[in-house]
Amino acid sequence: MIPRRDQLVARTRRQFFRDCATGMGTLALTSLLARQGFAAQPGIGPARTDPLAPRPPHFAPKARSIIYLFMNGAPSQLDLFEHKPKLVEYNMKECPEEYLRGERFAFIKGTPKLLGSPYRFEKCGRAGQEISELLPHLKTIADDITIVRSMKTDAFNHAPAELFINTGLARVGRPSMGSWLTYGLGSECENLPGFVVMLSGGGQPSGGCSCWSSGFLPTIHQGVQFRSQGEAIPFTANPAGMDGRTRREALDALRDLNQLRLDSIGDPEIATRIASYELAYKMQTSVPDLMDLSGEKPETLEMYGATPGAASFANNCLLARRLVERGVRFIQLYHRGWDNHGSSMDDDIVHALKDRCAETDRACAALVRDLKQRGLLDSTLVVWGGEFGRTPMNEARMGSTFLGRDHHPHAFTMWFAGAGVKPGLTIGATDELGYHITEDQCHVHDLQATILHLFGFDHTKLTHRYQGRDFRLTDVHGEVFGKMLA
Repeated sequence: MIPRRDQLVARTRRQFFRDCATGMGTLALTSLLARQGFAAQPGIGPARTDPLAPRPPHFAPKARSIIYLFMNGAPSQLDLFEHKPKLVEYNMKECPEEYLRGERFAFIKGTPKLLGSPYRFEKCGRAGQEISELLPHLKTIADDITIVRSMKTDAFNHAPAELFINTGLARVGRPSMGSWLTYGLGSECENLPGFVVMLSGGGQPSGGCSCWSSGFLPTIHQGVQFRSQGEAIPFTANPAGMDGRTRREALDALRDLNQLRLDSIGDPEIATRIASYELAYKMQTSVPDLMDLSGEKPETLEMYGATPGAASFANNCLLARRLVERGVRFIQLYHRGWDNHGSSMDDDIVHALKDRCAETDRACAALVRDLKQRGLLDSTLVVWGGEFGRTPMNEARMGSTFLGRDHHPHAFTMWFAGAGVKPGLTIGATDELGYHITEDQCHVHDLQATILHLFGFDHTKLTHRYQGRDFRLTDVHGEVFGKMLA
């Protein structure tokens, strides 16, 4: 470097014209890209001021909304969807050693005995879907659902498995599926969150609120928990002594201050803060109207088994339909209590499983039927299932005489209905004892890739750069499960 020569070159007329021809154009292009193009940063420019602004997917989607009915605790596929005559034949005989060699169980010790289902199964619908007597209402919509009996997961304890199926990783810290969808698509609903969660059956899932966390995505994309009784969302109401006008003026001042900071440093969390305050203000009027079921027709309430003002899975299913009507993107209903180990009457497959089915079966069938009647099923994906399955063996923990099954990651069942799903099918099969998958395995990452596909995304391209690499919901795995797609 020769300082004097470089200074002279910088002052020549030729250098000046060169900068005018290309340098100014480069500056202008950089400015445009920063606001509207590929170099845009979250929170900068009009296209990013609202982090939930609707955005197009990679290709034309089949689904606009999803209602995910999460049966927290893992329902027994062998008592609900998989009739295994051999298992009944070998009931209470010792499990063959070939199934136990090298296996790890959550609670089973020693050599367990096989456990045949005590329930009858019936072939339903045109395709002969096998459904247990515990689900009489689901039988009536057999032609509208597709049952996949070959689901597989990598985790065999509740919290890791719940996190895995929701976020793609069995540890805390990754964004959930609902967060990825609102991150990719934004929201079409101005007065409600794009991702709503409701609980029933008593308490949170074992994975806690991390199951609907936004992880490393901007926090505007995390699920918002609604309560179906009392104040739907805590802390959104105005405090005592503050009227609507005062609240609006305070939020306007706060928004202006946040906008100044956003324009200065471009932190996407500031855009999240602005959007969150605005959304909370709008929800003060929209949420009470949403949660009021008294305007529903009596026959609709009867179909769901819903009671206005009550807290129940049935009420949550009806609210899910109302949320879809209002444009909410992702609705997830958790119903707790499916962990049927058989340590007592409260968690066995004879009493507790029957109770869980009675609490949910009617409302699940009503939801699919109601969406179909209203013309919403074609654009709404309905998913039903838990985090893993149950073993073909009786757990008999501590010598218990109650019948129950341990955790089983190798094979479990889910069903699907609605947008882009081919109805009336049973896909996948397991061996004669229901232990290992023998046909059409669908791994959890395949499930996630398929759901993203129905919303118009190539799951390998919906990514977010974090800590030096691009992350995605399906990690480095997953294939679209084409057999279930219309």
